[in-house]
Amino acid sequence: MPWFLFTPPFPPGNPCDPNQYTLVGNTPPSCPNPNNFLCAIQAISNFGQPIITAVLVCEINAALENRTESVNVLLKPTP
Repeated sequence: MPWFLFTPPFPPGNPCDPNQYTLVGNTPPSCPNPNNFLCAIQAISNFGQPIITAVLVCEINAALENRTESVNVLLKPTP
C-alpha cells in the first residue's frame, strides 16, 4: 500500500482532506522524532490521493493524541 506525505497549504491543515497529501510511493518517507505532528499515512490510492477511511481517521487521531506512530501513521517534530 502506498504512502502519502501530509502537505497542507497552511499548518495545521486537515488530516481528513485527501487533497492535503502527496503520494510518495511504497517506501515510508523519513519522518524524524519527536512525534508531535502528522507526517505521513499509508492508505489505498485513488488516482494519487489517499482513501481516508473512518478506521484510518481513528488511527490518525490516536497517533496524534498519544504521540505514538502506528502501522499506517508516521509523525514528525514540527508542522
